[in-house]
Amino acid sequence: MTIPRQLPNAITIVRILCAPVFLWMLLADAGDDGPLRWWAAALFIVAIATDGIDGYLARKHDIVTDLGKLLDPIADKVLTGFAFIGLSILGELPVWVVAVVLVREIGITVHRLVVASNHVVAAAWMGKLKTVAQAVALSLALLPLWTVVGEWIHVVNTVTMWIAVVLTIASGIDYVVTEVRGSRASRPSRGPRPSQPKDAGGSPS
Repeated sequence: MTIPRQLPNAITIVRILCAPVFLWMLLADAGDDGPLRWWAAALFIVAIATDGIDGYLARKHDIVTDLGKLLDPIADKVLTGFAFIGLSILGELPVWVVAVVLVREIGITVHRLVVASNHVVAAAWMGKLKTVAQAVALSLALLPLWTVVGEWIHVVNTVTMWIAVVLTIASGIDYVVTEVRGSRASRPSRGPRPSQPKDAGGSPS
């Protein structure tokens, strides 16, 4: 079955558009753990899950594009960034955690856009692992499961969030190191300067 070439990118764009709607529902609940909180968490989970769908469709039908490679990680960062910010506003995440994550995500996103005219930097395996860890940690943090299973779930939330933060920092370092190495490898090597011909008197011509 043939699918429209722009379908994966359209799914990615929808994921970006879901971010402000999700944030509004999360903040409208104001930490009351009511229906809007559940709906906000559900929208986040569905939206972040489409990350695998658009990538799968693009690879399966051989319609991977440079635009898709650029938009896909940006969409993830917008959605997870809004989630981190929302949880911080509600007082459920320390500000420093959000600051560390946003500095890493915004910095790498800006770099991707700057170098996009030369080459598109696709998400590396560690970056994808970081996104999965963030998705799991944020999903657990957004779902008010403590109202169902009890307060012990906060321990699980803390552990998963720490894993996500560590992977966020590690993948950021990996990205910088990879780009620096790639930049150095792309520079033309400087060999020995060719000797200049000399005249009979031995002075340079």
